[in-house]
Amino acid sequence: MAISGIIRIMEKAARKAGQRLRRDFGEVEHLQVSRKGPADFVTKADRTSERTIYDELLAARPDWGFVLEEGGVIEGDPDKPRWVIDPLDGTSNFLHGIPHFAISIAAQERKLDGSGWGDVIAGLVYQPITDESFWAEKNRGAWQQDRRLRVSGRRRLDESLIATGIPFAGAGDPAEWTAIYNALASQVAGIRRFGAAALDLAWVAAGRYEGFWESGLKPWDTAAGCLLVREAGGFVTDWRGRSQPICDSQVLAGNDAIHSRLHKLVAEVLKA
Repeated sequence: MAISGIIRIMEKAARKAGQRLRRDFGEVEHLQVSRKGPADFVTKADRTSERTIYDELLAARPDWGFVLEEGGVIEGDPDKPRWVIDPLDGTSNFLHGIPHFAISIAAQERKLDGSGWGDVIAGLVYQPITDESFWAEKNRGAWQQDRRLRVSGRRRLDESLIATGIPFAGAGDPAEWTAIYNALASQVAGIRRFGAAALDLAWVAAGRYEGFWESGLKPWDTAAGCLLVREAGGFVTDWRGRSQPICDSQVLAGNDAIHSRLHKLVAEVLKA
């Protein structure tokens, strides 16, 4: 599979920012003795990563817009796509010295009628610690480096490993999450919460997880991951089964069989 120009641009930006994140991550453990030092340091690392990615992408596509976790929306040419960027997904892991975090970059095009934003046309999730790069392009499949990705072939819940994100510090809906968990936990092989939604979705695309659910996310958390799952043969919807270009406020992902079972379960529990 020949890597296209847009993926090369994303990969270059992610790897450049990832080098700095790896160096900064090595310093985190030395800051744990300070009460405010680690949080301040990680905030700076997050912003530095975002600036590095922004500068690289701006140089390559100067007329494209941006949706940035830290920097907000920056408008570009109204006829051009935009970048949707999370420079450090898994910030809490990074802060606590846990080597599970990622950079997420997606490119989203406008709708043909100009009424708003449409499909994500390319996405990349890069894990700096493991040096794993998961990428996808619309109608060209999903890949890990040069290996084609396919969602898991498991079709039974009792054989499936499901990932999730647990509500915390006012984010998410604890009652909703608990209801889904209570209905699902006894039926599956295991539930995992690793703390980086972009990687959770990349791992669904890679067949490491059979499914994923979470609510209360942001577009930069899931833009690349949604495309990865779909291009790997899976499905991503909200609780009602609606497939949007970027599912974030409600995310339900999996292969066809597991997604169908998860959707039915969630609908029954929440009367969606």
